[in-house]
Amino acid sequence: MSSERYPIEVLDEDKDDGTIVENLATLGSHVIGHRITKAERQRREDKYNVLVLTLDDGTQVELADTGDCCAYTSLDAFFLDPASVDHIITGVGSTDGYTVWHIYADWGDILRLELGWSCGNPGYYGYGFDINVVAPTELR
Repeated sequence: MSSERYPIEVLDEDKDDGTIVENLATLGSHVIGHRITKAERQRREDKYNVLVLTLDDGTQVELADTGDCCAYTSLDAFFLDPASVDHIITGVGSTDGYTVWHIYADWGDILRLELGWSCGNPGYYGYGFDINVVAPTELR
């Protein structure tokens, strides 16, 4: 899911068991080929903080923070370029050890996510965003 814009980062197996890499790929599979028309942070009782991305077809892609003992994934900040709503997403990538995620179009970043994460003890605790996709028909 990466390109020359953001070469694929390789993490040591003591740092990640593949969860965070797969998490980014899952996000990409839902947003590539679409436009992001809205990005908003929500706080819900049943989950930690949730970033809701609304796509051009009305689909909502939700990224919820997770935590399990000493393992966690949390969205610290995000930046959506308001001028980007007219640009179709062509890829996703990461930098800084998967702590900065880039959702981009041909011309550059549309959305940048800054996150904190730790696998705790790899393979033992759960981490990575809880990604939920809600189709427009489910929103009615």
